Amino acid sequence: MLEKFAQTEKRYKELETLLADPNIISDQAQYQKLAKEFSDLTPLVTALGQYREVLRQIHELKKFLEEKHDKDFEDLAKAELKELEDKEQKSLQKIKDLSNPKKNEKERNLILEIRAGTGGEEASLFAGDLYRMYTKYALSKRWKVELLSSHPSGTGGFKEVIFGISGAGASKRLKWESGAHRVQRVPTTEASGRIHTSAATVAVLLEPEEIEFKIDPKDLKIDAFRSSGPGGQSVNTTDSAIRMTHLPTGVVVVCQDERSQLKNRLKAMRVMRARLMEKAQQDNLEKTARDRKEKIGSGDRSEKIRTYNFSDHRITDHRIGFSTYQLPKVLDGDMDELTDALMKAEEEEILK
Repeated sequence: MLEKFAQTEKRYKELETLLADPNIISDQAQYQKLAKEFSDLTPLVTALGQYREVLRQIHELKKFLEEKHDKDFEDLAKAELKELEDKEQKSLQKIKDLSNPKKNEKERNLILEIRAGTGGEEASLFAGDLYRMYTKYALSKRWKVELLSSHPSGTGGFKEVIFGISGAGASKRLKWESGAHRVQRVPTTEASGRIHTSAATVAVLLEPEEIEFKIDPKDLKIDAFRSSGPGGQSVNTTDSAIRMTHLPTGVVVVCQDERSQLKNRLKAMRVMRARLMEKAQQDNLEKTARDRKEKIGSGDRSEKIRTYNFSDHRITDHRIGFSTYQLPKVLDGDMDELTDALMKAEEEEILK
């Protein structure tokens, strides 16, 4: 079993040597990148060492028991052997957990993007409902919420809203939210009481650290302009808004909520980095899955993942066939029933 981790342990030793190299130490960006890789590998390599030591002790004790000893001494040795064998199983399970990318998933800060889809003003109102649902859920979990960019509609909803969420458990509970969210309800403007179907799309992006994903400044075109949205006097009378374009890919990020051009620029860069990392990961997934006839649970933003039916107070997650009739509570931020079901489905998938 240990043989398959030979490359991991070899890389760990290489990193130890590299991190002591004066040339690496003088290059802070490279040093931080290697130090992070070293830190990520440390728990697994430590567990492998502990497992190897337990195996050594078991081997020595079994060899010892092959010789003749008095009964009391043998009983003690056998009891110790039983403890070591239990320890061996626990150590083995720890290695499996640490080497399982899903079970060993690290906490990451998130950037959520919500955009109104089909349905006009009703879709923008629904986008606002989703934004409030996620922010209330985050506050109930004591997670930090940071508004990064917003484009309000005239009726109190959002054409688009981008915000960050960080805190223990946030990425594990919200990572499945990417996709098309559909709402079925009677709009307040509908006099005949006819049910309308509208939609909003949600994208959940893992926010990379700067050392994880570098952007060449030469690849960026940055324009400053005057904010056209609602805001304080200085927001609308100074060129504080930022439009950032990544020239090689055409990805555009606009931030205009802050009065400071610098703050808008920093927020735009965070969103840009997250979008480009997601694009790179998606391009890689599409390349490896090109020959597959269908993708299940791909997380594609165009994939309908959930329906919110107001007349029945029902929410249905189509990916796992789960329904709850607690729609008002969920929209008010009590999302645990939904996220628990999704986490359970993922756990069952891991165990298959």
